[in-house]
Amino acid sequence: MSTKLVIGLDGDSSGERALAFAKDLSKLIGACELLVVYVIEWSPFSFQTAEENAERHKRREEEITTAMARVVEPAVAALTAARLSARGIVRHGDVADTLNAVAKKEGAAQIIVARSTDNSLKKRIFGSATAQLVMEADVPVTVIG
Repeated sequence: MSTKLVIGLDGDSSGERALAFAKDLSKLIGACELLVVYVIEWSPFSFQTAEENAERHKRREEEITTAMARVVEPAVAALTAARLSARGIVRHGDVADTLNAVAKKEGAAQIIVARSTDNSLKKRIFGSATAQLVMEADVPVTVIG
């Protein structure tokens, strides 16, 4: 049985730091599967017409395809080139909730994310997805600085 590690990517350089840490950790663990996860923030709470819902669904599918091609597939390719077991997942939703749900569903032992350098007003008022994940995750969370 192999250990599963969830790596949360944000499409920025902080994701590269999380990948590098997970790569090193997986070599120490041995039998390990790396789950590269990108979450597209998406709120299910909106009231729309049937036409708007159809357009929204189309946009969701386009976003998933774009995220897989630009962020997840290159990361998975780099990990598999290093002879590591890896696969990619893209989901819509709240970042912390979605990473935790993926970890639970997949039976992951740990979630690895990197601290963002975003210092926006929104983050200062509402907190970060990383902080929320650390407080609410069902498995250990490693935050890379």
